[in-house]
Amino acid sequence: MWWLYLCVGLATAGLLVLGALAVRVFLAVEELARQVAASTDAFAEAGERLQRSARPVAERAGQISRG
Repeated sequence: MWWLYLCVGLATAGLLVLGALAVRVFLAVEELARQVAASTDAFAEAGERLQRSARPVAERAGQISRG
């Protein structure tokens, strides 16, 4: 009968370990999501800066080809 208690105890310990690991994974995923959001914002800002800086160059290129 003692083996039944041992099995139940080991199963409970295993579930506690899995729960702790699930919490760690959840926290890591949240951090990753924050980093992805920050990177997305940085890429969007870089794209806008590129468009702003490319506009005068494109206008000058149009003037040269017409001119």
